[in-house]
Parts: sequence; structure tokens; C-alpha cells
Amino acid sequence: MATGKPVLLSDLVSIASYVPSNYIRPVSARPKLSEVLSSDGSIPLIDLQGLEGPHRSSIVGEIGQACQTHGFFQVKNHGIPNKVIDGTLRVSKEFFHLTERERLKNYSDDPTKTTRLSTSFNVRTETVSSWRDFLRLHCYPLEDFIHEWPSNPPSFRHNFVVCREDVAEYCRNARELSLRLLEAISESLCLETDYISKAFSKHGQHMAVNYYPPCPQPELTYGLPAHADPNAITILLQDDVPGLQVLQNDKWIAINPIPYTFIVNIGDQIQVISNDRYRSVLHRAVVDRDKERISIPTFYCPSHDAFIGPAPSLIDDDHPALYRNFAYSEYYQKFWNHGLATETCLGMFKN
Repeated sequence: MATGKPVLLSDLVSIASYVPSNYIRPVSARPKLSEVLSSDGSIPLIDLQGLEGPHRSSIVGEIGQACQTHGFFQVKNHGIPNKVIDGTLRVSKEFFHLTERERLKNYSDDPTKTTRLSTSFNVRTETVSSWRDFLRLHCYPLEDFIHEWPSNPPSFRHNFVVCREDVAEYCRNARELSLRLLEAISESLCLETDYISKAFSKHGQHMAVNYYPPCPQPELTYGLPAHADPNAITILLQDDVPGLQVLQNDKWIAINPIPYTFIVNIGDQIQVISNDRYRSVLHRAVVDRDKERISIPTFYCPSHDAFIGPAPSLIDDDHPALYRNFAYSEYYQKFWNHGLATETCLGMFKN
């Protein structure tokens, strides 16, 4: 990335009809879109209606099975109102349709900033860029961060307070859903319901509002290349443009969006706690030739002072501890420093 004035991808593509050379992947590392399979229902869709009622054990079993066999699942009847989902997607798109001057008020390539607009993944270290801009927002505890969020209204039709409230309400809802799912995952591993929650210490939550502009040559680049998430679980909200692909049995599977559902995937911390009973699965984002795409992953994670390791009750003579205990801050630092050139950092923490 050149020094001087930052360049957002969304501004670059407005004047380009080709993929600039710094976004082009080597031939061996391109997405091979013609070989991607359709999901065709292969990713489980779990109905959370009744999770707090008499059908809990059955739903917990479905979640556990999905974590074990897929690492990904979809959820419906999750409790987040449609109007909150619609408002969050609307505000996100409006932000990226602001003028370059207004958006750049939020720009930073400093990964320690808890609210920032940037591009690609890590512009300080990467050699090939990814076809995305993103707005990173830390959102737990919400009152500690909301004052940092962009101060410009995403639309002249909305005032500043309403826009923040739209996204803030979504953050609160996403946290509640994350906690419900973590309890179910704990139970599915035959752990205490609050085991994972306690392991996370004070907890952490942040989200990325990803903007993938139309790409004139989508076969040459990625929105994001293959990676596993370093956190605990990710709840993905996306618009109606496909882009997420998941690796299953050495084949890339395209997951088509279903309105008002969420994609959930377990991250590296759950794989560690489960001692490899559950797997953090590689996934990637591809881009569209004609359409822009918005995706909003909420990353729920331990706080930086939390120590993570395999749950003691999941260790025995036949299942030795596969990972050493580590601080989440150490794990996340290694993930960030290695960037997406390394698909996963789990190997660095194995016994």
C-alpha cells in the first residue's frame, strides 16, 4: 500500500475497469469459481424456536452435530427482529455510499484502534490485497465504544442518534444470541452450561461491516482468502448477494443467503476448548462482477486477559490435551501478525 493519502477500494474501482495488479492472486491461488459447488442444503439450518423450552435437548444436539460435522450452521427463529436486521443493513450500505471525504474521517491502518475504517485485511504487512473495504466496530461493553463510532449520519434521511441506535440495537441482539449459542455448545460438549462463558473472563465482541464493490474480474481475486476465525463464534449477517464459501471435504461450497437467517461458525477458541471435537473450518469470500455486497460478521470472543485451553473434563488417557493453555491476547496477536497468508494459527499452540 502506497504511503500518503489512503486509498479505499470503493473509490479505486469507481475509476477502473480492470483488477489492479496488487489485487491479482497467483494462478495457483485463485478461486477457481467454476469448481465451486452449491450448498443444496448441505449446511444445517437449525430452528432455535424452543431452545429455552421443552425441545432444548434436541436443539442442543443439532447444534453439537453441526459443530462436529460442519463447523458451520444457519439459524432461524433466532429472536433478532427483522426491522433490526433491515436497519443495520441499510445503515451499513449508506455508510459506504458516503463521499470519500466523509468516509476517510474514520480511516486508520492501526489495528489497535477499536473503531476504524480500512481496506483489504492488513495493509501494513500483506503483499496481495483483498477486494474489500471494512468498518471495524468494537461493541462490548457497548457504552465503552459507541462514542467512537462514525459521527456522520449514513443518510440525510436519518439523524445521527437514530443511526447509532440502529446498529447498537443489533449489537445488543447479536450478543444475546451469541450467549445463547455458547450455552448450547457448552451443553453439547457435556460441560456446565456456563463453562465457556466463564472461560472467556470479561468477554469481547466486535464486528466488521464488510463492503465488497463490484469486481470486473472476480476470478482473479478474493474478497477475503481462505481463513479460519480466531475468535469463539461468528454470527454473520449478509445481504442477498452470495459470496461466502465454506470448505467441506476438500471442496468449496457456496452458501446462498436466506433472508432473515444468520450463518454461524465456530472459531479457533471453541476448537481448543473442545479439544478438537469441534472444528474451526476454512471459509472465504468471493466477489461479484456486477453487484456490491455487504456482510456483517459479529465476532464473539474471550477478553484479552482470558486463558484458553482444552476443557479438563474432555481430557483423558484416550484424549490427551492437544493444546497448551494460552492467553487470548497472545493468540490474537499471532493471528493478526501472520495475516490471511496463514490459514490458521492453531498449530502454533499445540502440545
